Amino acid sequence: MKKNKTNNQPVGDPGTKTVRIEFTHATATRIGIAGTFNDWRPGATEMVPVGDGRWLKELILAPGVYEYRLVVDGEWMPDPRASETAPNPFGEMNSVLKVNRCAS
Repeated sequence: MKKNKTNNQPVGDPGTKTVRIEFTHATATRIGIAGTFNDWRPGATEMVPVGDGRWLKELILAPGVYEYRLVVDGEWMPDPRASETAPNPFGEMNSVLKVNRCAS
């Protein structure tokens, strides 16, 4: 069975949901997402440029609450589109992503 690299769960597992993260940065050359879902490794979850400075990444995640930050050309920052944030131990803010259970 094929497993998802971000959370080691089977792809298409009924308990997981696809979550889309979008970001716009006109001059970025590389953007990663580091968070609790990938052990804070930005290289493990790189966003894909889709043109006109827009970047996209779809994640397959189990229900839960995740904290993350964007890493734009090496600079860590919260996601400006996130609806929630939480303070981190470095005196900065992490973005919060809540993945709800699918209705059965």
